Amino acid sequence: MTTFTYSHSDEDLLNQPIGYWSSAAGAAVVTHIRTALAELGLTQPQWWILNQLLDAPPEGRDGAEVVAVLRGYLETGDSSLRHSIGALHDRGLLTEDAAGRLALTTEGRALRDRVAERQRSILAEIREGVTDEEYVRTLKVLQRMIHNVGGSAWHH
Repeated sequence: MTTFTYSHSDEDLLNQPIGYWSSAAGAAVVTHIRTALAELGLTQPQWWILNQLLDAPPEGRDGAEVVAVLRGYLETGDSSLRHSIGALHDRGLLTEDAAGRLALTTEGRALRDRVAERQRSILAEIREGVTDEEYVRTLKVLQRMIHNVGGSAWHH
């Protein structure tokens, strides 16, 4: 466990901009996750796609449905997702039939499982020194702030 020291007193934090801190947290976490995924040979959208196919029926899952579910994740668009599907197909990690149904290959499932294990350790790194109660409270506070400014955020 590394030593951590807060940068400001509680009183000083009351005057700090939430936009800066929420953005800095998001950028740091996403960079950390994307770096770990890159070490395993995946982009973040490719990881999301493999995850969406984990519990697909034997005949696969409709590719358009997968794209529709993921298109709003971190502002990822349809063309980027279709490119990611193509890259996974080219690597032999998923199949796509003539009807556009996607399914994991044995290799794709094995990689997905290895990455899922790594993701669990990434979450533990991110949450080091943060209790479950603090984590839940932080997410609730952020959701409330998003709501207060007329925004929306939803993660499946």
